[in-house]
Amino acid sequence: MSKANKDQQHPLYNRDRPIVESLLTQQATDYNLAELARLRIRYQGFPGARDIQSDLDKVLQQWGLSVEELFEKTRSLHSLGGIYKSRGKKEEEDWN
Repeated sequence: MSKANKDQQHPLYNRDRPIVESLLTQQATDYNLAELARLRIRYQGFPGARDIQSDLDKVLQQWGLSVEELFEKTRSLHSLGGIYKSRGKKEEEDWN
């Protein structure tokens, strides 16, 4: 069997796809950096959702960041706290 036949549909794909689409057209704000890092972690190594993984890489390139730089920036942002509080969402708990 080829690997393509083993690709899986991520259970949160339909919720995450619009977020990825918006990241492709936006700037690297603190919130968007946090969203990009969260989605990178979610899809890292996932056997499927290759379009999302590819688009997340495109966002990194557009913003001129490596994965290491992204995670360094977002660790710093999260250590300060409140990155999601002003949005009125409970997405800080959405790390599945």
